[in-house]
Amino acid sequence: MAKEISGYVKVQCKGGQASPAPPIGPALGSKGVNIMEFCKQFNARTQDKMGKVLPVIITVYSDKSFDFVIKTPPASIQLMEAAKIQKGSKESNRNKVGKVTWEQVEVIAKDKMPDLNCFTIESAMKMVAGTARSIGLTVEGKAPWEN
Repeated sequence: MAKEISGYVKVQCKGGQASPAPPIGPALGSKGVNIMEFCKQFNARTQDKMGKVLPVIITVYSDKSFDFVIKTPPASIQLMEAAKIQKGSKESNRNKVGKVTWEQVEVIAKDKMPDLNCFTIESAMKMVAGTARSIGLTVEGKAPWEN
Protein backbone atom coordinates (compact mmCIF):
# COMPACT_ATOMS: atom_id res chain seq x y z
CA MET A 1 0.00 0.00 0.00
CA ALA A 2 1.20 3.51 -0.80
CA LYS A 3 2.31 5.81 2.01
CA GLU A 4 0.12 8.76 2.91
CA ILE A 5 1.68 12.10 1.95
CA SER A 6 1.56 14.71 4.70
CA GLY A 7 3.12 17.55 2.70
CA TYR A 8 5.76 18.96 0.39
CA VAL A 9 8.73 21.18 1.16
CA LYS A 10 10.51 23.21 -1.53
CA VAL A 11 14.02 24.50 -0.78
CA GLN A 12 17.01 25.68 -2.78
CA CYS A 13 20.46 24.70 -1.57
CA LYS A 14 23.94 24.37 -3.01
CA GLY A 15 24.97 20.98 -4.30
CA GLY A 16 27.04 18.95 -1.83
CA GLN A 17 26.75 21.67 0.83
CA ALA A 18 23.42 21.01 2.60
CA SER A 19 23.55 21.62 6.35
CA PRO A 20 20.93 21.69 9.13
CA ALA A 21 21.25 25.48 9.31
CA PRO A 22 18.51 27.70 7.84
CA PRO A 23 16.78 27.46 5.37
CA ILE A 24 16.80 23.64 5.41
CA GLY A 25 16.63 22.98 9.15
CA PRO A 26 13.53 25.00 10.03
CA ALA A 27 11.67 23.95 6.87
CA LEU A 28 12.17 20.23 7.53
CA GLY A 29 12.00 20.47 11.32
CA SER A 30 8.46 21.84 11.18
CA LYS A 31 7.41 18.72 9.25
CA GLY A 32 9.20 16.37 11.68
CA VAL A 33 11.74 15.07 9.14
CA ASN A 34 15.18 13.80 10.20
CA ILE A 35 17.24 16.78 9.01
CA MET A 36 20.67 15.11 9.20
CA GLU A 37 19.44 12.14 7.16
CA PHE A 38 18.22 14.48 4.40
CA CYS A 39 21.51 16.42 4.42
CA LYS A 40 23.56 13.20 4.11
CA GLN A 41 21.44 11.85 1.25
CA PHE A 42 21.34 15.20 -0.59
CA ASN A 43 25.11 15.74 -0.29
CA ALA A 44 25.79 12.19 -1.52
CA ARG A 45 23.54 12.64 -4.56
CA THR A 46 24.92 16.08 -5.51
CA GLN A 47 28.69 15.53 -5.22
CA ASP A 48 29.06 16.12 -8.98
CA LYS A 49 27.20 19.47 -8.82
CA MET A 50 29.26 21.07 -6.03
CA GLY A 51 28.37 24.70 -5.32
CA LYS A 52 25.52 24.98 -7.86
CA VAL A 53 22.16 26.14 -6.53
CA LEU A 54 19.68 23.28 -6.88
CA PRO A 55 15.93 23.41 -6.20
CA VAL A 56 14.70 20.37 -4.24
CA ILE A 57 11.12 19.18 -3.74
CA ILE A 58 10.86 17.01 -0.64
CA THR A 59 7.80 14.78 -0.25
CA VAL A 60 7.09 14.17 3.44
CA TYR A 61 5.02 11.13 4.39
CA SER A 62 2.79 10.68 7.45
CA ASP A 63 5.33 8.30 9.08
CA LYS A 64 7.98 11.12 8.92
CA SER A 65 9.89 9.41 6.10
CA PHE A 66 10.68 11.39 2.95
CA ASP A 67 11.65 11.29 -0.72
CA PHE A 68 13.16 14.13 -2.68
CA VAL A 69 13.54 15.18 -6.29
CA ILE A 70 16.46 17.37 -7.37
CA LYS A 71 15.65 19.78 -10.19
CA THR A 72 18.04 21.51 -12.61
CA PRO A 73 19.59 24.85 -11.56
CA PRO A 74 17.35 27.89 -12.15
CA ALA A 75 17.57 29.47 -15.61
CA SER A 76 18.48 32.85 -14.13
CA ILE A 77 21.56 31.41 -12.37
CA GLN A 78 22.65 29.57 -15.53
CA LEU A 79 22.20 32.77 -17.56
CA MET A 80 24.27 34.81 -15.09
CA GLU A 81 27.05 32.19 -15.31
CA ALA A 82 26.91 32.31 -19.13
CA ALA A 83 27.08 36.12 -19.14
CA LYS A 84 29.76 36.09 -16.40
CA ILE A 85 27.91 38.52 -14.14
CA GLN A 86 27.30 38.37 -10.36
CA LYS A 87 23.73 39.64 -10.28
CA GLY A 88 21.01 40.98 -12.53
CA SER A 89 19.99 44.56 -13.24
CA LYS A 90 17.84 46.54 -10.80
CA GLU A 91 16.01 48.12 -13.75
CA SER A 92 16.08 45.38 -16.38
CA ASN A 93 14.06 47.39 -18.89
CA ARG A 94 16.52 50.34 -18.80
CA ASN A 95 19.95 49.15 -17.70
CA LYS A 96 21.36 46.10 -19.47
CA VAL A 97 24.16 44.37 -17.55
CA GLY A 98 25.33 41.72 -20.03
CA LYS A 99 24.82 39.75 -23.21
CA VAL A 100 24.14 36.14 -24.13
CA THR A 101 23.95 34.52 -27.56
CA TRP A 102 21.16 32.34 -28.90
CA GLU A 103 23.56 29.37 -28.78
CA GLN A 104 23.99 29.86 -25.02
CA VAL A 105 20.20 30.20 -24.63
CA GLU A 106 19.74 26.94 -26.55
CA VAL A 107 22.20 25.07 -24.30
CA ILE A 108 20.41 26.32 -21.18
CA ALA A 109 16.98 25.49 -22.67
CA LYS A 110 18.08 21.92 -23.46
CA ASP A 111 19.37 21.55 -19.89
CA LYS A 112 16.13 22.92 -18.37
CA MET A 113 13.80 21.00 -20.72
CA PRO A 114 12.72 18.31 -18.17
CA ASP A 115 11.62 20.99 -15.68
CA LEU A 116 9.84 23.32 -18.12
CA ASN A 117 6.21 22.96 -19.16
CA CYS A 118 6.82 23.05 -22.91
CA PHE A 119 7.21 20.46 -25.64
CA THR A 120 9.56 22.01 -28.21
CA ILE A 121 13.09 23.35 -27.82
CA GLU A 122 11.92 26.54 -29.57
CA SER A 123 9.35 27.32 -26.86
CA ALA A 124 11.91 26.46 -24.16
CA MET A 125 14.36 28.90 -25.77
CA LYS A 126 11.68 31.61 -25.75
CA MET A 127 11.11 31.03 -22.02
CA VAL A 128 14.84 31.23 -21.25
CA ALA A 129 15.19 34.36 -23.43
CA GLY A 130 12.35 35.96 -21.45
CA THR A 131 14.17 35.17 -18.22
CA ALA A 132 17.32 36.72 -19.69
CA ARG A 133 15.46 39.92 -20.49
CA SER A 134 13.93 40.05 -17.01
CA ILE A 135 17.37 39.99 -15.33
CA GLY A 136 18.76 42.66 -17.66
CA LEU A 137 20.56 40.60 -20.29
CA THR A 138 20.46 41.24 -24.03
CA VAL A 139 20.07 38.21 -26.30
CA GLU A 140 22.38 38.84 -29.27
CA GLY A 141 21.81 37.75 -32.81
CA LYS A 142 18.75 36.54 -34.66
CA ALA A 143 16.49 33.89 -33.18
CA PRO A 144 16.95 30.55 -35.02
CA TRP A 145 13.26 30.36 -35.95
CA GLU A 146 13.33 33.82 -37.62
CA ASN A 147 15.72 32.70 -40.39
